[in-house]
Amino acid sequence: MRLPIFVALGLTLGLAGPSLAGSWEDTVAAARGQTVYWNAWGGDERTNDFIAWAGNEVEGRYGVTINHVKLSDTAEAVTRVIAEKAAGRTEGGTVDLVWINGGNFLSMKEQGLLHGPFLADLPNARYLDLSEGSAAVTDFTIPTEGYESPWRLARFVLTYDSARVEVPPTSMKELLAWAQAHPGRFTHPAVSNFMGSTFLKQALIELAPDTSLLKAEPTDETFSAATEPLWAWYDALRPALWRGGRAFPESESVQNRMLNDGEVDFTMAFDPAAAAAAVERGLLPETVRSYAPKGGSIGNISFVAIPFNAAHKEGAMIVANFLLDPAVQARAQDIRVLGSYSVLDPEKLGETEANAFAALPASPALPSNAELGPVLNEPHPGWMTRITAEWARRYTE
Repeated sequence: MRLPIFVALGLTLGLAGPSLAGSWEDTVAAARGQTVYWNAWGGDERTNDFIAWAGNEVEGRYGVTINHVKLSDTAEAVTRVIAEKAAGRTEGGTVDLVWINGGNFLSMKEQGLLHGPFLADLPNARYLDLSEGSAAVTDFTIPTEGYESPWRLARFVLTYDSARVEVPPTSMKELLAWAQAHPGRFTHPAVSNFMGSTFLKQALIELAPDTSLLKAEPTDETFSAATEPLWAWYDALRPALWRGGRAFPESESVQNRMLNDGEVDFTMAFDPAAAAAAVERGLLPETVRSYAPKGGSIGNISFVAIPFNAAHKEGAMIVANFLLDPAVQARAQDIRVLGSYSVLDPEKLGETEANAFAALPASPALPSNAELGPVLNEPHPGWMTRITAEWARRYTE
């Protein structure tokens, strides 16, 4: 039996920020008949299917329609909201809800582009740990202050084919040695892709001499000091990569196909259940296994936020609240559905709600909580921006 990963115990709902709504009943009444344009990454079939299912459920229960605006990059939605504000469109915006994290959230927050705080108005927020500094109220070191609502938990994992790899490397230093001993059998998605940049972040956290520097926005001095070991490590790794590190798979899904075809021995994900779900659907061999490095792996919560000028704020709040329903969270964690680990605090669940999680199916490809180890906090968003640009400068031919 595999139990969900949860954030630590919580205190009170008030820490999520003050309430904006008069009553939840008023919100439900106002939302009926609204169409919520949910701007969310569209690059994963399981996520797309889950959003479609959520749309059917929300329409049936509340009379609210979800229109999934599929994005290749969250910045597309952010740019749209910025353009609307510049044009004076302070009401009736085209983005009602956005799946957002890290730098994009920080950008919208700093520019006054978010509606809220609204989290304290959601009845299902009572199932969250909303204590100060908890994962449910912190996004890439940035306090959310109630301007975002959690909906899924992610962890970085490596996935390998145990039919070809007997003992997988458990750290980035071990990975370098393994790749050098097996040239061409390891790669990572392009760094312009989220998964590729996350791989670099994992390496940065493991290799940085002083990880406390990563909590603040980088300066020229701190960036140089923290990344020097990273670039030395990558310089040694690159020649051993697939195609000599001169080309990279476009995305995680492309690398999954390469693993399935035997072209490489590893893939990676920001979802510990991704491989198990792929096995369930016949997209990866039954011999694949996922794991985190022995020192732990990067983890964060995915959030949804409502733009300041959203045309259907009430409907957006209905969707955000629905995503926090324990039954919905349990469905999302099912590897046959989405395999997304829950954001809820188990101590806040009733017996029936907890049993729904305990009954979820297991898989040999699904790591246990103990196997995943500790969660490593995301660096400040500024680190990823600079690392991506520096990688491109150094290694783009």
